[in-house]
Amino acid sequence: MVANSLTKLQNNLGISFNNEDLIRQAMVHRSYINEHPDFKVGHNERLEFLGDAVLEIVVTEYLFLNFKDVPEGDLTNWRASLVNAKMLYEIAQELKIEDALYLSKGEAKDKNKKSRQFILANAIEAIIGATYLDQGMEVAKEFILKHIICKLDGILENRLYLDPKSRFQEKAQELRGVTPHYQILDEVGPDHAKVFTVGLYLEEELVTTGEGSSKQEAQVAAASQGLKKMGW
Repeated sequence: MVANSLTKLQNNLGISFNNEDLIRQAMVHRSYINEHPDFKVGHNERLEFLGDAVLEIVVTEYLFLNFKDVPEGDLTNWRASLVNAKMLYEIAQELKIEDALYLSKGEAKDKNKKSRQFILANAIEAIIGATYLDQGMEVAKEFILKHIICKLDGILENRLYLDPKSRFQEKAQELRGVTPHYQILDEVGPDHAKVFTVGLYLEEELVTTGEGSSKQEAQVAAASQGLKKMGW
């Protein structure tokens, strides 16, 4: 990372840390410490652990106080949509935190989207943990309200709190009058490492396919692709 990345990061976050080592540590992936064992701060996993708990209580409290007539099951789904790795990854991109990450040389070169997505999502939780320690609960809550809870309206409007299979089924029934079904098209590999390919159908029409290490995972992947393909 470049020398002024932490300054830029704090500007993007809207937070000026009293103890800059906390925000620095929030950006340190374990792989960096493996290559630099004498680095003056440790990796971010403990801050991530703390930030996850702070995020959970702030979001839970907000939903509890602001949606008094909504049952617990729905609130649980809404909360999951706000704090999952995909959402936190999107927020990390908005805040441009990737340039401030401390990664090993190998990890820095690896642009695998899935692994980088989790690293960035975890870094958001670590930032929340660092903010809580440095600035207290109120500032951590302000950060969560400004950058995470603000996504709730879009989640509710587009019913993103439903899993992809449920969303695809709801849309298919609403717009096509058809209930989708899934069919296993292929399975390869040994029993301990099988990969399933599943087709998603509307009546006889193959909409798309999905792969996964289980039939359920492949169905969810197919439904996610189906939503994109159909523009739903």
